[in-house]
Amino acid sequence: MAILEVKNLGISFGGLRAVDNFNLAIEQGQLYGLIGPNGAGKTTVFNMLTGVYKPTDGKIFLDGTEITGKSTIEINKAGIARTFQNIRLFGELTVLDNVKAGLHNQKEYEYSALTGILRMPRYYKAEKAMDDRAMELLKVFDLDKEFDYKASNLPYGKQRKLEIARALATNPKLLLLDEPAAGMNPNETQELMDTIRFVRDEFKMTILLIEHDMRLVGGICEKLTVLNFGQVLACGETSAVLNDPNVITAYLGE
Repeated sequence: MAILEVKNLGISFGGLRAVDNFNLAIEQGQLYGLIGPNGAGKTTVFNMLTGVYKPTDGKIFLDGTEITGKSTIEINKAGIARTFQNIRLFGELTVLDNVKAGLHNQKEYEYSALTGILRMPRYYKAEKAMDDRAMELLKVFDLDKEFDYKASNLPYGKQRKLEIARALATNPKLLLLDEPAAGMNPNETQELMDTIRFVRDEFKMTILLIEHDMRLVGGICEKLTVLNFGQVLACGETSAVLNDPNVITAYLGE
C-alpha cells in the first residue's frame, strides 16, 4: 500500500482552477520528485498536502488514513513534515533550539506550563531528553559543533540542513522538500544530494521533493510527476519522464 495516495485532488481560487484532477501514489521509502515550470501548481499541491490550503475536491490518504482538510498541526502529528523554498528557521534561536522546536509535538517530551514555570523534575527530564535527541540529529548533519550558534549565522547550505533536521525532529513518515537546492552553488547542491540520499537510507524516510535543478532531480529521484498548468503532464520512471517530448516542450517551449 502506498504511504501517500492522492485521488482527484483539485483546488480553485475564485474562478481560477489552480490544480485539477491531481493523482499521486508514493511507496514507502521512495524518493519521488514533483516537477514542472513556474506557476504549474507544485507548491499549491504541497500546501494542500500539509493543510495550508483545504482542497476544493479530491482526497488525501497518509498510510491508509484520510487526512483531507485536516489542520497543519493535525497533519504534522499524523506524519507529514516539510521544508520551504524560502528557509523558515527561527533566526534568533540557537541551532539546538531550532531542532528542539520540532520535538515539541511528541508526547514523550511534553510537560505542562506550570511544570515549566516551577521547574519541576518533569521539566528537567523532558528538556534533557530533547537536548539529547536534538544533538543526535545535529550530529547526523554535521551541525553538532555549531549547536550554540544563532541559526541566522550559519552559512546558507547549513541552514538548509538545519531546516531538514528540524523537520525530521517531528518524527515524520513523509518528508516534503520544497526546492531544497534553491540558491545553492554546484558544490552545495552535490552535498545536498548526498544528504537527501543519506536521510532516506538512514531514517528509512519517504521523500517527496519539488525541484527545478534537473541535475539534482535526475541524480536522486526514482520517479517523477510533472505538473503543467495545474494538471499532470507525465509521470513514471525519472529517465523516461525527463526524455518525454511533452515534458521537454513544457520546460523549453516550442
